[in-house]
Amino acid sequence: MTAGGTAQRVGAVVLTMGNRPEELRLLLDSVAKQQGEPIEVVVVGNGAPLPELPDGVRSIELPENVGIPAGRNVGIEAFGPGGSEVDILLFLDDDGLLPNDDTAELCREAFAADPRLGIISFRIADPETGITQRRHVPRLRASDPLRSSRVTTFLGGANAVRTAVFQQVGGLPGEFFYAHEETDLAWRALDAGWLIDYRSDLVLHHPTTAPSRHAVYHRMVARNRVWLARRNLPAPLVPAYLGVWLLLTLARRPSGAALKAWFGGFREGWRSRCGPRRPMKWTTVWRLTRLGRPPVI
Repeated sequence: MTAGGTAQRVGAVVLTMGNRPEELRLLLDSVAKQQGEPIEVVVVGNGAPLPELPDGVRSIELPENVGIPAGRNVGIEAFGPGGSEVDILLFLDDDGLLPNDDTAELCREAFAADPRLGIISFRIADPETGITQRRHVPRLRASDPLRSSRVTTFLGGANAVRTAVFQQVGGLPGEFFYAHEETDLAWRALDAGWLIDYRSDLVLHHPTTAPSRHAVYHRMVARNRVWLARRNLPAPLVPAYLGVWLLLTLARRPSGAALKAWFGGFREGWRSRCGPRRPMKWTTVWRLTRLGRPPVI
């Protein structure tokens, strides 16, 4: 409910390469079964034709793969500037599934209860084992995925965003293509005064995967890490943040090929344009630190 007592309008954006039609259909069915007012869904085909979709689902086919953040931005704008035709947008991976039918209603309740809450990150769990990978818990202390908490970032394919966030700080950084786009948006949202929650009771079923399955993983992760720092951090923190991540990367002992790709991306991040620079306020740095994630880690 909104402050005026009317139900908050919820939309959903699903990005797909068109290669998982069965999983996509199951996801859309799980969205259609959500309690409360029907959810309007937009499916964006990222450089690929879309399979047949259920009645009422809107479709957009892009002529080329523009990347994850730019593709999701297309979905946002399908709901009006900054998603203004709805109050909340769900972003769901095309091979995910909402196992519970009250997820949208719980999102409505959470946003209505806290007007400063801008983003909710869902818990991703393997449908067969129920296990949540540590990398899917968006905080440093990730050993207990069943503990909900306030966090400093969120999961890109399993979340809900109050559309007022997009209208205030803009959309996802399209130039990132893949990796760290959520943290870029999260830092801008936090700097504008919004809050982000990880909710373990809001679940998206998704098969266990490794991020390194993507051929561009190591290069994109390194390049976008540099861009993230250059765009958002106060100047003194840029070398500290990137230095820590350089040491962490070396400590993980990646293969020679992976390390070569990582350093190539790291150089690219310094040599290429990263988009507008809007360094966060030092008060935001302190907020991130108090939440357990100072922006040097």
